[in-house]
Amino acid sequence: QVQLVESGGGLVQAGGSLRLSCVASGSIFSINAMGWYRQAPGQQRDLVATITRDGRTNYADSVKGRFTISRENAKNTVYLQMNSLKPEDTAVYYCRAEVKLRAWSGLAQYWGQGTQVTVSS
Repeated sequence: QVQLVESGGGLVQAGGSLRLSCVASGSIFSINAMGWYRQAPGQQRDLVATITRDGRTNYADSVKGRFTISRENAKNTVYLQMNSLKPEDTAVYYCRAEVKLRAWSGLAQYWGQGTQVTVSS
């Protein structure tokens, strides 16, 4: 069993900053890519940023230059530093991880329960 737990969401004014964290725990052999996604009411879940185990990153165009994804492999943790927040960043933010449960097993995807980020104008 693998669990991903996000934290760090909240209410912030436009122009402010928040830092999200996501910790993976359970029967984990290794974690490949990790990422953040977001879903606004009535909309689909969209990619925000991803990071590979060796640190290669990918960002949605809408957050480039404002958000930074990072990770600590030894702690099975991924972060999302969000600066210059805008009202359109308001959404539930979800953490995702590609997990290998055994040395010989394939990758399985796991999601966190989500954390609400609200940016007021």
